[in-house]
Amino acid sequence: MQEHDCDDDSYEVLDLTEYARRHHWWNRVFGRNSGPIVEKYSVATQIVMGGVTGWCAGFLFQKVGKLAATAVGGGFLLLQIASHSGYVQVDWKRVEKDVNKAKRQIKKRANRAAPEISTLIEESTEFIKQNIVVSSGFVGGFLLGLAS
Repeated sequence: MQEHDCDDDSYEVLDLTEYARRHHWWNRVFGRNSGPIVEKYSVATQIVMGGVTGWCAGFLFQKVGKLAATAVGGGFLLLQIASHSGYVQVDWKRVEKDVNKAKRQIKKRANRAAPEISTLIEESTEFIKQNIVVSSGFVGGFLLGLAS
């Protein structure tokens, strides 16, 4: 049996997180010199584009939210009915202990993820500042989509 020498194989380690921080996603998609495409349109067109996309996102968010709430609420209701009927016995002390353990783990992970989150917030804020007309149309459309 022949062994491979580790010295002969050389690997280049790529740090994708640093690359992603230095290159915005739109640079990878549209190229470096493309710039925001919406700047080429009038203010009214930008507001309509933002409003339509916002309405679609709000409408979908509303429908998915209702579906998720119905599924979770219905499952909890069925669990309660089964528990009171004697089909299922729930150890609520253990449930509470597990939920508290999960909360602690989430807090630990959130503290470690803080730099990535702050970077995302900074990039989002910069995007909104550069595209304030489209962003305001999106927010208005999103709220209308939630209401419809």
